[in-house]
Amino acid sequence: MDEGVTPIGVEADARAVQNAVRRARVGLVDRDVLTEVVALCAVSGEHLLVVGPPGTAKSDAVRRVSQQLGGQYFEYLLGRFTEPNELFGPINLQRLREGVVEVETAGMVPEADIAFLDEVFLGSTAILNTLLGILNERVYRRGNTLVACPLRLCVGATNRLPDDPALDAFADRFLARVFVEPVADARLEELLESGWQAESPAPLMGESLIPALERLSVAARACDHTQVRSLLGIAVRRLRSAGVMLSDRRVVRAQRLVAAAAILDGRSFATADDLWVLPLVAPTADTQVLARETLVDLLATSKNATLLHAAEEFSRGPAARAERLAEAGRLLLDGLEESPDPDALLRIEATLREVDAAFTAEDLPSGLTEVRSQLVTASQAHAAPADS
Repeated sequence: MDEGVTPIGVEADARAVQNAVRRARVGLVDRDVLTEVVALCAVSGEHLLVVGPPGTAKSDAVRRVSQQLGGQYFEYLLGRFTEPNELFGPINLQRLREGVVEVETAGMVPEADIAFLDEVFLGSTAILNTLLGILNERVYRRGNTLVACPLRLCVGATNRLPDDPALDAFADRFLARVFVEPVADARLEELLESGWQAESPAPLMGESLIPALERLSVAARACDHTQVRSLLGIAVRRLRSAGVMLSDRRVVRAQRLVAAAAILDGRSFATADDLWVLPLVAPTADTQVLARETLVDLLATSKNATLLHAAEEFSRGPAARAERLAEAGRLLLDGLEESPDPDALLRIEATLREVDAAFTAEDLPSGLTEVRSQLVTASQAHAAPADS
C-alpha cells in the first residue's frame, strides 16, 4: 500500500458508514456521539460499554445503528435469573439422548454480527464466563459445539459501573466507554417534539454494510502507526501519572481505535488527528474528563471527517469543532438546494452564531471560512423576501 493512500473503495465504505449513522440518529436527540462510537467500534472490532440511567435511549440508539449496518443482530435484557440457553441457544435434545451435548446456536449470540446486552453485569457467572470467551476469541464452545463467531461488536449497557471486583476482568473487555446523561434542558423542546412524533428509524438502505465494515477493518489492521506511536507513549505516561489507570491490555488495544479512526478519516496511517479516541478508553466518566484535560495539547488538532461529533466530544479541540461546524453548514446548504425548509433561516443563524462564538475572524480555519461565507449569503437571500 502506498503511503497515505487508502485501499480502493475504503473511502466509499467510510461514507456509507457515515450515512448509515446519520440515518440511524434521525429522531434521536443528543445521541450523535453514541451512534458514532458504535460505528467506530464496529470497524475496530472492539467492544463498547454504555453507561447511563434508564430511559436515556441507550438501547434505541444502538438498535438503530445496528439496523442501518445490517447483518445478524441479537439483543437481550439480562437479569439475575437469565439462563445461558437464552443467550447461546438450547441444548439439542435429540443429540442429548444419544449422549452428545450440542447447542442450537441459530439466531443467538454465537451467530450474531452485532450483539446488544442490556444490564450486562447482571448475568450469572456461567453466562459471563462464556461471554468472555466469545468477546476475546470470537469462539463459542460447549460440549461438542464449536462455533466460530462472526461477532464484530458487542455493546453492553448498564445503569452504573459495577462495584464488585470480581467483575473487573469482564468489564475490561469493553475497551470503549460512553457515559450517557439525560438530554440537556436547553434541548427539551426538541426532545418533546421528537418523542411526540415517535419517528421510526429509517429502513436499511440497500445491502448490508457488514462487508463494508470488514473491508474497513482489514484496512485498519494494516494501518501504519509509525507517526503516532511516540505520541501514544507520551499520552499513556501522562494519563497514568494523572491517575487514569489503564491496563496493559487497554493500552495495546487502544491502537485499534486509533487505526479505525484513521481509516474512517481517509488515511492509511495514524496521526495526531486520531488521538481523540484515547479518552474513550478511560474507565469512568471522571477519568474521561481528566484524560481530556491531561491531553488537551495533544488533542488540539484531533478531528475526524466521518465521526464528527465523537471527535469533538472526546477531544474538545478547535480542529474537531471546526470540522463539525463546516459539515453542519454544508448539510444546511445542501438542504436548501434540495427542498427549502421553512426553519432553514433559524438553523443557518444558529450555526453562524455557534461559529462566531467558537472562533474569531483571525482564528477561523480556511474550510470553515468558506462555509461561513456561503451561509451568510444564503441567510441574506432567504431573509430578503420577508424584508421586501
